[in-house]
Amino acid sequence: MSIEVMIKRKIMQGPQARKLVPLILQLRALATFQPGYISGKTLYNVENPEDCLVVSEWQSLELWYSWMKSEKRAEIQRKIDDITGEETEYSIYAPMVGKG
Repeated sequence: MSIEVMIKRKIMQGPQARKLVPLILQLRALATFQPGYISGKTLYNVENPEDCLVVSEWQSLELWYSWMKSEKRAEIQRKIDDITGEETEYSIYAPMVGKG
């Protein structure tokens, strides 16, 4: 069963955004080559542009965790959290269809 991962970050405009965007794009580029990756998109809140949401779809929870726990991803994620001064938030969702 596929899952969708919601990744929430605060990105301040200006110098912080200039540092973060390349790291986020690097994570996306690396994710596309990971087993189980289906798709991803990065969104911002039109009412609060500092709120950033990445929606990432994976073939299974196990394949997502494999990528999430990888050293390369963790290294980039640490840089992102250091720049923002906050921990990135993750929520994992599965389709409701078929649930009883």
